[in-house]
Amino acid sequence: MYIQKIIRDNIKTALNEIFQFNTDNIELQQTKKEFEGDVTLVVFPMVKELKSSPKEIAEKIGDYLVANSSVVSYNIVSGFLNLLIADEHYLSFFNSVKENSEYGFSDTVSDEAVMVEYSSPNTNKPLHLGHIRNNLLGYSMSEIYKASGKKVYKTQIINDRGIHICKSMIAWLDYGNGETPASTNLKGDKFVGDYYIKFDQVYKKEVEELIKSGVTEEEAKQNAPILLRAKEMLIHWESGDMEVVELWKKMNGWVYEGFEETYKNLGVDFDSYYYESDTYLLGKEFISSGLKSGVFYKKDDGSVWCDLTEDGLDEKIVLRADGTAVYMTQDIGTAVQRVKDCPDINSMVYTVGNEQDYHFKVLFLILKKLGFSWSENLFHLSYGMVDLPSGKMKSREGTVVDADDLMQEMTSTAKEISKSLGKLEGLSEDEKNNVYSTVGLGALKYYILKVDPKKRILFDPKESVDFQGNTASFIQYSYARIQSILNGINFELSKDKYDRKLEDKEKELIKQIDLFPSAIAAAASSHNPALVANYVYDLVKSFNSFYQSLPILKSAFEDKKTFRVELSKLVGITIKNALSLLGIGVVDRM
Repeated sequence: MYIQKIIRDNIKTALNEIFQFNTDNIELQQTKKEFEGDVTLVVFPMVKELKSSPKEIAEKIGDYLVANSSVVSYNIVSGFLNLLIADEHYLSFFNSVKENSEYGFSDTVSDEAVMVEYSSPNTNKPLHLGHIRNNLLGYSMSEIYKASGKKVYKTQIINDRGIHICKSMIAWLDYGNGETPASTNLKGDKFVGDYYIKFDQVYKKEVEELIKSGVTEEEAKQNAPILLRAKEMLIHWESGDMEVVELWKKMNGWVYEGFEETYKNLGVDFDSYYYESDTYLLGKEFISSGLKSGVFYKKDDGSVWCDLTEDGLDEKIVLRADGTAVYMTQDIGTAVQRVKDCPDINSMVYTVGNEQDYHFKVLFLILKKLGFSWSENLFHLSYGMVDLPSGKMKSREGTVVDADDLMQEMTSTAKEISKSLGKLEGLSEDEKNNVYSTVGLGALKYYILKVDPKKRILFDPKESVDFQGNTASFIQYSYARIQSILNGINFELSKDKYDRKLEDKEKELIKQIDLFPSAIAAAASSHNPALVANYVYDLVKSFNSFYQSLPILKSAFEDKKTFRVELSKLVGITIKNALSLLGIGVVDRM
């Protein structure tokens, strides 16, 4: 990025001097490995304006740059100008960042904030593998936005109302015998989730009995006694029945405690929480104003709708005939409330599975029609399902892949592999456990985040903890190798600036380090943490090639030795910073 900026400025000057042409539209890319060069200028976009052939334009620019800049030589391939840059620029960049522990992160923060919503669970069951992908994506993108210079608010909306939690409540009243998470030694979310499963078991049994008595299957499903009682409980909750509300608060409280433990173990956090029990009435006032402005219309039955057919969508209900809100009403109100709570919000990112793609198209369009300026900057971070080799997850039957269990399995897998490698001799048990956890959770996070969010994932726990290939373990191992180098030095690192001829592998590594800020910027603009994951993997591959090709501590030349140690140190800093954006830690030994 640093080097490309210099070259970009040089090219702008060349275009002005040679062609009297000014433009900011200069397309640069890394030179392909089969050609000599460091940076490539794409000439084709300039042909029409400059009224010359690509070859003629490239030659004139190339000659100018060789005569007036740090470009040593050039070659032309079709409409591509490949430029070879002098070592001095790479060394200048290296000297400027080698002591910067925050390298890659923006040192300025925008006045306008982005709010990122993620997790957003129901309170009737524990978090599962799907929630893990959601949380990892939302948290990682929050960190990437921050690193790119944005102010970030992390939030979630918890679905704590409705028939689902009433099902768990009824089952607990009927079968709980007063037991609690503390008395059963269960996490609160698992405890409540077990009663949701119990409800379903009883419900199915009752449906079967009703069918045997002669009613239709559909009638049986609608009239199972335990379901009718749950529906009645919901009515009592909505009317403010004190006894029901107190039970609701107690059981949801158990769930929240369980969620917090999972979030802590997963390494994600939030700045604020919204609850559907508080937000479900929001949005009605905007329905009234939207009716007056013509954004909405009322049908004969009194229900309110938004006609989006001219926009290529359909008609969407925003208020029922009885005046009650729908999810769309709630989401409109919640979005507006968030901007009221944090007036500096200019954009919002919703981390929600791809089954809600249409819902968010409608929501964003309605908010735009209502005239909110920030509606232009709303984004649905849509993601695909996560599958396991054993098959698809189901929740009602209790066969869901539990998030806590999966994290524990990943830690155990890392422990097995680490023990077999025998690299942790001399560490205390606490230190070893930290390695197991960091490696295991790192494997899980990286495996999920290295894939484009839109793609479906087949997650294989065993495959993810592999010290070879595109895995967190491979990257973390490379970081540990660098720490071993740094721990092995018996000399002072130079405070002076380096001025020497670079080996190809050294130059390649510096080029890779230079790309880190642009990888962050690209990940932020495309809402895709996989770009950071791919970047750090390429960096590590480049480092390992450098490590295997050139002596570091064993170099006979002092200047080479100190330079390569410092270069390795900067690689370590960059690995650590890149992994932190994915929520992944590092260890000094593994």
